[in-house]
Amino acid sequence: MAVTEIHFSADNAIGRMNAATVLLPERREGPFPVLYLLHGWSDDHTAWARRTSLERYVGGLPLIVVMPDGEHGSYVDAPRPRAGFETLIVRDLIGWVDRTFRTIPRREGRVIEGLSMGGYGAAKLALKYPDMFCAVAAHSGSVAKASLPRFLPPARRRELAPMFGEHPIGGPDDVFALAARCPRHKLPAIRLDCGKDDYLLEQNRALHRHLAKLRIPHEYAEPPGAHTWEYWDRQVQEALDFFCRVLKLGRT
Repeated sequence: MAVTEIHFSADNAIGRMNAATVLLPERREGPFPVLYLLHGWSDDHTAWARRTSLERYVGGLPLIVVMPDGEHGSYVDAPRPRAGFETLIVRDLIGWVDRTFRTIPRREGRVIEGLSMGGYGAAKLALKYPDMFCAVAAHSGSVAKASLPRFLPPARRRELAPMFGEHPIGGPDDVFALAARCPRHKLPAIRLDCGKDDYLLEQNRALHRHLAKLRIPHEYAEPPGAHTWEYWDRQVQEALDFFCRVLKLGRT
């Protein structure tokens, strides 16, 4: 795989420069499907490549991997001005990637994945824009983020509150509500996992129960592990196998 780091101008939804790390197949001509891989709260666009063996895991796959920098934006278009991380992904980044690389610029050529904050973002974007993504994998997702769980430190709650508005539950960034509203014929393939020792386990169990109640097909797993890179390094391999089945990809 070739590795490149892209730096964008401030002409985007957040109004400031931004970056992304991209993995590109070297020995095939394409076009290729694209995996959008989202980081967590404490990370940036380099985290997946630095903290896992991702490049080795995707070696031989006809797949582009794009890892954007979501800062602390939770992948939402916040009510405050110029904090449009949702639009940054679905309009600016995806549009640029499709114009720049040999992609399959359709729903069947895009999948999305993330961990923690990025797990929330991946699940939310896939269910909110089912015309754009055919599959989603969320690891240790903070999937109840729109409800601002009580365990969050006060400083984190203060930072998150303006992002979700006064009435976040049932709103446009609530994964549970989006699952209920998503047209059944457009549902993406869904895979959720959370480690048995992860502090976000109950959120993920709640989403699993919610999807089951709605009779939405999905995969769900609770492997051993906590909120750690050791866990995510294992689970990204499981997610790649899942995406390969959905996209019908084979390794070389």
